[in-house]
Amino acid sequence: MTYADYRAGKPLIVTAALTGGVQGKEANPNVPETPEEVAAAAAEAEEAGASVLHLHARKDTGERAFEIERFQELTDAVGDATDDAIIQHSTGGTAAPDALRAEPLRTDPAPEMASLDMGPLNRYDHLTSENTRALVAALHEEMQARGIKPELELFNGGHLNEALDIWEELEEPPYVTLVFGGGTTTIPHPRNLLNLVENLPQGSEFTTLAFGPHQLPLTTMSILLGGHLRVGMEDNLYYRKGDPAESSAQLVRRSVRIAEELGRLVASPAEAREVLGLSPRVED
Repeated sequence: MTYADYRAGKPLIVTAALTGGVQGKEANPNVPETPEEVAAAAAEAEEAGASVLHLHARKDTGERAFEIERFQELTDAVGDATDDAIIQHSTGGTAAPDALRAEPLRTDPAPEMASLDMGPLNRYDHLTSENTRALVAALHEEMQARGIKPELELFNGGHLNEALDIWEELEEPPYVTLVFGGGTTTIPHPRNLLNLVENLPQGSEFTTLAFGPHQLPLTTMSILLGGHLRVGMEDNLYYRKGDPAESSAQLVRRSVRIAEELGRLVASPAEAREVLGLSPRVED
């Protein structure tokens, strides 16, 4: 979690966020939507160096889906297409009723990880998620019951206060994602990343997520701070200004290349499980 960790050669965990639930093919025709498309994107991202795959399900219309049947179909397809990557389901809730928020946790088998939003979020003019304390507690309780490691998503500095309320209940090491962009996420600036990292409790692991043009600089900075990173077409539809991304794997390959140039080795899925305190995968 520090520059010393970078210097010591801690393996870098790369998460690929493949599709999300906001923008689709209307924004970039390369965004995967169907289970088959997401599975193909997952296999390519794993081969490129991603050890964690962050998944959202979609309806036939391309709209976001929360139902367990959709997540089961998706996670089965991704599991069949990949070798050893850690599957992480989204429980994020823009435009979702609370009653559906736990559905992604109920697949068979359960995902190894799942996102847990730590407080309210507003994005754009029409997307909002209340993420009440009662809902967060209920989702966390179900994750504990099913042996799912929570990835605590901190949309802003105040959400660290919320995370600290459940800190003692978390399996070591706690894993947080620092989110930078518009709306009620943290203002994307290097000094704000530094500030949040300095305020994280000792022993926690963090990954950096930044939207659009901020993805590359802030995730690169995360490499040097001993943290991890998340890239992919959920968060960024462009490779560079005016140049649409071809795939999440293209974005993963760039981050892997930068990490290697900086002397940071990229974690395999097995190494990522060790860093995150997850049980080794048992072969079928």
